[in-house]
Amino acid sequence: MAKDETILRFDKVSFEYGHNKPILDEVSFPLRRCSKVTIMGQNGAGKSTMFQLITGTLKPELGIINIIPGITTALSRQVISQADMQLTVREFLEKSFLKKVYDIDPKIDKVLEVVNLKGHEKLHDRILKTFSGGQQARILLASALIAEPDLLLLDEPTNNLDAAGIAHLTKFLIEYKKTVVVISHDADFLNAFSDSVLYLDIYTRKVEQYVGNYSNVLKDITARVEKENSKNARLAKAAIEKKEKANFFAMKGGRMRLLAKRMREDAAVMEEEQVDVRKEDKTIRSFTIPCQTDLVGEIISITSFTTMNSKTGKVIKHKAEIKLKKNQHLLLKGPNGIGKSALLEHLANNTAPGAKILEGIRVGYYRQDFSTLNFEDTVYASLASAMLSGGIPLNEERLRATAASFLITGDVIHTKIGSLSEGQKGLVAFARLVLERPGLLIFDEPTNHINFRHIPVIAEALNKYQGALVLVSHVPEFIKKIRIDEVLDLEK
Repeated sequence: MAKDETILRFDKVSFEYGHNKPILDEVSFPLRRCSKVTIMGQNGAGKSTMFQLITGTLKPELGIINIIPGITTALSRQVISQADMQLTVREFLEKSFLKKVYDIDPKIDKVLEVVNLKGHEKLHDRILKTFSGGQQARILLASALIAEPDLLLLDEPTNNLDAAGIAHLTKFLIEYKKTVVVISHDADFLNAFSDSVLYLDIYTRKVEQYVGNYSNVLKDITARVEKENSKNARLAKAAIEKKEKANFFAMKGGRMRLLAKRMREDAAVMEEEQVDVRKEDKTIRSFTIPCQTDLVGEIISITSFTTMNSKTGKVIKHKAEIKLKKNQHLLLKGPNGIGKSALLEHLANNTAPGAKILEGIRVGYYRQDFSTLNFEDTVYASLASAMLSGGIPLNEERLRATAASFLITGDVIHTKIGSLSEGQKGLVAFARLVLERPGLLIFDEPTNHINFRHIPVIAEALNKYQGALVLVSHVPEFIKKIRIDEVLDLEK
């Protein structure tokens, strides 16, 4: 089969969630065999929805999605569903096949090797919920890779992966001989293997196709916007000059009025020739997470903690001397599976045996799986409860203003949180922290799912935060932007 053969085509595809949430408007594009494609777009634009349309989970309102007969497709989602968390690794990976596969264990061993998930014991019978967030991310990848599909769809595959995991995945994708489509906000990862980009415009609901990697496309888009603005400025200036001359000649009367009429027609043509400049993705506004006002002395102290040795399975206890006061920031480091998220959860719940939070401290906890959010709540109800827990009387104007600063607009605020994209859930979580006014902030991978344009704004907010901060992140560029006072390396 030809390498440049089209294996999938969107032909004027339109889709919307109900009548008030249009996503795609007559979108057309091809996917070619063996291509490595990135999907770009703002949080909530519908990137994950496109994957569901490709797999047939969702059906288009209008248009056709053509896939060559016999093409196999697999999707690696962003998170494991709560229902699947009770499954064993074997049971979860068996779901990746349409038909029962006998003697599946050798295939499982092979794919766990591919995603660099090797443990001290046979992992096949281990329950998914017992793995760390990074290990679950690797198992999600394994579920997409195990059947070696012709079309591999990866939704934020680097979320929760440490540097070794990202390097392993990048090498695999470079060598993968079939078609890959990836949604990700990790520029370095995307630049390493992608050869084209599908850009989903949240304003026009169209898809634009570009050749080149992630960085090439950002440069192309910037150049295009500058060119369009320049052209419009020239046409606008010329139209104004024509109108001014037309007004002058119209005052002369006689034949001059005919000339004035032609000039006004010319000006109208120039105004029509002005193009709709491609809008840039909006960025969240600069924000501050207000701090609990009655902070005195040590907010949190850590005298001991435990880690898990991934090779032996042994739980190891360590001593520590960490005391965080107001305006002090701690970074937790370590590879996937060592116990970072477990430690953060115990800290947030004040159940860590070797740690103590000062009585009366409000804790703001950002979990990578957003399980601190009630998915049945509307965004409005969630923000209202955060405002009340922060000791602020319910104020609708302030609530809506806070929501708007995180791009949570009027058409979204009464939507259930469970219906939002992962990126939008992250923005709701940040908005809640602003309203909760915590004395201690605990962040577990806060840049997962977040549009790259928002990340400098988030870093600035964390630097300005006046309470105590504990952070876990595998994104070096984000960590470089954060003021860190102390580092606890769980591996060392």
